[in-house]
Amino acid sequence: MRITARCLATTSLVLVTLATASPSWAAELDTNSAIDTVTVYPDGATVTRIITVDLPSGDSTLVAKDFPLALDTSSIRVEGEGGAKLTIGTIDARPPRAAPVNLPELEKRLETLNDQRADLQGAIDSANARRKFAEHFAEAAPVGIGEKGEARPIAEWRTAFAAVGEEIASADTAIRDATRKLREIDRQIAQLEAERKAKPASKLEVRMDIAAPAATKATLRVTYNVRNARWMPLYDARLDTGAKDRKPQLELVRRAEITQSTGEDWSNVTLGVSTVRISRGGSAPELGSLVAQYPQPQRPMALGAASDLARPAPMTRQAQSPAMAKVAESAEPRERADEQQAVAEIGDFQATFRIPGRVSLGAAEGAKSLRIAAMTVPADLAVRTAPVLDPTAFLEASFKQTDDTTLLPGKVAIYRDGVFVGRGKISASAKDDIVRLGFGADDKVRIERAVLKRNEGSAGLLVTTSKTDERSFKTTIRNGHDFPIKVAIEDQLPVSESEDIVVEMLPATTPPTAKDIRDKRGVLEWSFDAKPGEVKDINFAWRIRWPKDKGMVIAPAG
Repeated sequence: MRITARCLATTSLVLVTLATASPSWAAELDTNSAIDTVTVYPDGATVTRIITVDLPSGDSTLVAKDFPLALDTSSIRVEGEGGAKLTIGTIDARPPRAAPVNLPELEKRLETLNDQRADLQGAIDSANARRKFAEHFAEAAPVGIGEKGEARPIAEWRTAFAAVGEEIASADTAIRDATRKLREIDRQIAQLEAERKAKPASKLEVRMDIAAPAATKATLRVTYNVRNARWMPLYDARLDTGAKDRKPQLELVRRAEITQSTGEDWSNVTLGVSTVRISRGGSAPELGSLVAQYPQPQRPMALGAASDLARPAPMTRQAQSPAMAKVAESAEPRERADEQQAVAEIGDFQATFRIPGRVSLGAAEGAKSLRIAAMTVPADLAVRTAPVLDPTAFLEASFKQTDDTTLLPGKVAIYRDGVFVGRGKISASAKDDIVRLGFGADDKVRIERAVLKRNEGSAGLLVTTSKTDERSFKTTIRNGHDFPIKVAIEDQLPVSESEDIVVEMLPATTPPTAKDIRDKRGVLEWSFDAKPGEVKDINFAWRIRWPKDKGMVIAPAG
């Protein structure tokens, strides 16, 4: 896709689309760009590259061939400045032009070169044979080489040895000359083979027309969007449960887990993360009309046609790579190392966190986790349990979200008094919302749930008219702490979606403090402050009645 633009400003430039091509009279200057700034979104990234170039007077076309193929070409924007007033014109983005390859001609040249190579190799082999024969002759004794088998005179030996030396020297010269020619032919063959196997371009070429009234040094900033990058929020929740002289506190550390496979390495860049989601677009979706009508008869399908409804739904995969947490302890006192933290830029509609210093993240290198913010707030502790499913008492800390920036949903690593106790999830929370996080089992609070009664029978004065299911339970809570703690017990009262099925909570039930908690019908809660060492019982009883000629089951809500 080609993007063209005309701009009449000199620094901050807004590009307007034109259909004109680069002027043929502009001098072309090959340039290199370097990535300077990256802002990562949950569904993409904005990258800014810097180009520094010495511009001649007049019109020039800058050609940068190091941009990634995956960039959104419609998002390219250019601005810059120089020692003289600059005018930025056409912006053109396209894959680099590859030189056309004439395969028949290339194959013919390769064939000729291979023939020449074979001839040279034959000459080398022949010269080696001559040299070997001459060396063998020199090693033979001159006795018995005369006409009658006698030895030749010494003067004739010298002539023979001179002839051997000349033959060896001639062979060596032929071998050296042929080897040099062979090396050059091998280079040409390798070059032609590379042309024949040339791969498609892996980078995008960006061409920019610049006009300068005088020679000057210019700095240009080219900004564009890429899709194959994202960041996910991660959290560390560190709870200090406090003591008699110290109230509980919670430190919530916000992290950004960044991954990118854009085809370019982000080396030594200024990095930031933003809460903006660029793939959602700028406007709310427009609704169409809904029509109430009688079902239309299905048209007969042509023979061999397949219905779209019969096609399997496309499969989707979502890879998640949570950051690993590790706790180290030392016997000797040590100063805690501080992590560098991002600088938050809070707006009315989004937040951007700028990571201090410079960061490097290669393409397809994997996830990198960076700390972006932290806050320490007072925490209210409670023990929550649902003994109908699990009698374990879980410690829960709740706090008011005091940050101006919304807490995005994400995974959270849980630490209690410096010990890693597991992982959880945090929901989206705006400022002043109450956030609740679980911090693992509290073994000092014991929960026991017993079934006191389970009776299934019939109801009616003279004639059996209905069936009943009556049950009662007792939950016992023991606080083993030496301090008071709030306890919340959850249980389930069946709910009916039929007039024929009647559910009632019996008078033996300890009155619950809340009903339908978390907007879940029938979910009840009993909460109270348990004193140190206190044992408390909660009774719960209910009855269901339904017609005798029908069956009834209790099942989880769909």
